[in-house]
Amino acid sequence: TSFDIVKIIRKITNESKVGHGGTLDPFADGVLIIAIGRNSTKKINQFINSNKEYIATLKLGSETDTLDLNGKITKSKKIPKISKEYINDILLEFLGNIDQKTPMYSARKISGIRLYKYARKNMVIPTPLNKITIFKLNLISFENNKLIKFNVKCSKGTYIRQLAYDISKKLGTTGHLINLTRTKVGNFCLEDSIKISDFKKQWNALKN
Repeated sequence: TSFDIVKIIRKITNESKVGHGGTLDPFADGVLIIAIGRNSTKKINQFINSNKEYIATLKLGSETDTLDLNGKITKSKKIPKISKEYINDILLEFLGNIDQKTPMYSARKISGIRLYKYARKNMVIPTPLNKITIFKLNLISFENNKLIKFNVKCSKGTYIRQLAYDISKKLGTTGHLINLTRTKVGNFCLEDSIKISDFKKQWNALKN
């Protein structure tokens, strides 16, 4: 999880004040902004509020309880014959300001309890709508009438798992995410990021 990375950074740096600028789903990878030290962590909200970009792969035909590959398959549905042109038309419908449902498997709190805790007890409760903005949503590839790879630029608070699921429903079937990479947070890009193992080497080099 994103907090696991925070704990690793704390251990490497021996710094208690460490935070991150926006949670990544456990199955996802990509850009995670880390703030180290009191002065940096005070500024972390400006990154949490930044727009974000992702590359995602949606698998059509099967739905999971978490809306990603880590969940249990709860439903299967036939996939109609779909064209790239039709997918592009559907993607256009999600551009702009939209109200997005909060997925049950999320850290959003209802009555002081995180939604995923309700979900784990098989308790289904009404979830709030998030007002989000989709700035860009482009089809990258479509394979075997089943796998849709797309990129998206969105506002804070957007659940890409939910977006992918909603796309699958519009296409007349169901689906779940099997891959998600965050490529950008604000002005911070994947190309400029370093792996946690490389961070450890660079930090130790600075100390020496």
